[in-house]
Amino acid sequence: MTDSPEQTTQNQSPSPKERGFSLVEVLVAVALIALLVGVVAPRAIGWLSSGQTKTTFIQIKALGGAISAFRFEVGRYPTTAEGLDALVKEPAGATGWNGPYLQSRTIPKDPWGQAYRYRYPAQKAVDFDLYSLGADGQPGGENENADITNWQ
Repeated sequence: MTDSPEQTTQNQSPSPKERGFSLVEVLVAVALIALLVGVVAPRAIGWLSSGQTKTTFIQIKALGGAISAFRFEVGRYPTTAEGLDALVKEPAGATGWNGPYLQSRTIPKDPWGQAYRYRYPAQKAVDFDLYSLGADGQPGGENENADITNWQ
């Protein structure tokens, strides 16, 4: 008796096209992916923190321009007590105020969600002090924890 064609196909081992991956092949692929992640992840984190630092510098420049516009129209800088709110809400006794001086009509937070610090009269800069305490929210620090100021 001869086997039918269907029975012979079912008894044969699968062709190379039908086989799955071996354990060694899977382990090699996982090792390559882990190696790539190990190389790329630190660079991506570095790009992110440098982007936040650059954003902070840009926001400090923009806020500084708004403070200068306030001074031009009112004739003085906002006091420390008035703070940056004087850029969006008219402070009492500020004759000539023609704000708000920020397009968004709100004071932005730094990229780490903290309020920018403002001081007038200045202790570090020439006119006024404007700064962020960086990622850690503490004075001083290094790298992404460093203070970002208008006087450096």
